[in-house]
Amino acid sequence: MACLALLRRRRKVDLRGQVVLITGGSRGLGLALAREFARRGSHLVLCARNAEELQRVQRDLAESQGRVVPIPCDVTDRGQVAHLIGEVLREFGRMDVLVNNAGSITVGPIHTMTIADFEQAMDVMFWGTVYATLATLPHFRERARGAIVNITSIGGKVSVPHLVPYSCAKFAAVAFSEGLRAELKGLGIDVLTIAPGLMRTGSFLNAWFKGAEKAEAAWFSASSSLPGISMSARRAARQIVTALEQGRAERILSMPANLLARFHGLFPELTTEILGLINRLLPSGSDQVEKGSDSATLQRPWMRAVTVLGRRAADEYLQPMESR
Repeated sequence: MACLALLRRRRKVDLRGQVVLITGGSRGLGLALAREFARRGSHLVLCARNAEELQRVQRDLAESQGRVVPIPCDVTDRGQVAHLIGEVLREFGRMDVLVNNAGSITVGPIHTMTIADFEQAMDVMFWGTVYATLATLPHFRERARGAIVNITSIGGKVSVPHLVPYSCAKFAAVAFSEGLRAELKGLGIDVLTIAPGLMRTGSFLNAWFKGAEKAEAAWFSASSSLPGISMSARRAARQIVTALEQGRAERILSMPANLLARFHGLFPELTTEILGLINRLLPSGSDQVEKGSDSATLQRPWMRAVTVLGRRAADEYLQPMESR
C-alpha cells in the first residue's frame, strides 16, 4: 500500500491548461466537475442538449482561469458526437481529458418498464460513452497521451431493484471502461472508472418515476438528500479529479457504495436475496409516470424537510425545476 501511494504521488498529473471535455456538463455532477477542473486551471468544453442551460453554466464559470466553451450536443446521436469532437479539436487543437458523464434515470418496478426505457438508458449511458470515446481515441492514440473518465455508478456493480434499466446501462459502461483501460495500458492513455453511490445533486427533481410514482419519488428523493446515505457533489467531484491526477484505475465513491460493492463481491447470492427482501418494501403501484419536479408528494412539508439538502443541491448545481 505504501508503494502504491508513493507511485500515485509520483504520477500526479498537472491539469493546469489541460483541455477537458465533459458530457452532461450543464448541471448536477457535470457542473460540479466543471467547477473542480476550473479550480485547477483547466480549459473546459461542456456539452449538453440544452443550449440555454449551457449558457447559464458559462456565466456560472465566468471567473475561471481557463476558457469555457459550451457546445450543444445529444450524446445519443453519433453524428452530433463526431461533430462535437471535431469542434473541440478545431477550437483548441487538442483534447487532453474526456469525461463521459451524461446520464438519465427512471425509477420504478420492472413491470412498469418498457423496451423504450431500456433503449433510452442504453442510448445515453452506454452508447453515449462509446460514441464519445471512439471518436476521441484516434486523437489520443496519435498523441500517445490522454485520459478518459467514465462516470458509471454503484448500479454498475450491484443491480438495485426499481433501477433495472439504469443498472443495465451502467453495467455495460463499467465493462467498456475496464476493458478499455486494459487495452490502452502502455499507450499513454489513462482510463478511470468512477462508480458513485447516491449524491446530493438535486437530480431527483429531474428523474422520472413510474408505478406508484408518488411513493417512488418519496423514497428515492429522500435517499438522494439525506447525509450519511448520500454524498455531496462537491466532495465527489474533488475525489474524481484527484483520482484522475493520481492515475487511478477505479474509484467507488461514498462509504455505503464501497460497503455494498465489497459485500456483493464476497457474497453475491446473499446480496441478491437481501435485495429481494428490500424489494418487498418498495412500492408496486400502477402504470403512472411522473417527473420529480411535478410530484405533489415532494411538495408536502415533511418531504420538503427530508429533502432540504437535496433541494439546496438542486439550486447549487443548476437543476432546472418546473416547480418547487
